[in-house]
Amino acid sequence: MALTREEVEHVAKLARLELSEGEVEKYTVQLNAILEYARKLDDLDTSNVPPTAHAFPLENIMREDKVTASMEQERVVANAPDEEEGFFKVPRIV
Repeated sequence: MALTREEVEHVAKLARLELSEGEVEKYTVQLNAILEYARKLDDLDTSNVPPTAHAFPLENIMREDKVTASMEQERVVANAPDEEEGFFKVPRIV
């Protein structure tokens, strides 16, 4: 079942799109081509294809959580714009 010009105009109205006559004609043809392609996909035999959410297997890559020695306080604040008694000094906000 193909879309009619009236259906395209109705959808455009619902979407608050102002389409010219040429655009209505163009989108009617394009939307019908898309629907026809979707109908062709329905004809494919996918009974042996397992359902999947992604085309490629994806998994989070996380490093092992290991406890290590931390840096010395002097090295941490060495490049700070301002420090006081080994802590970062920032402008007062409140």
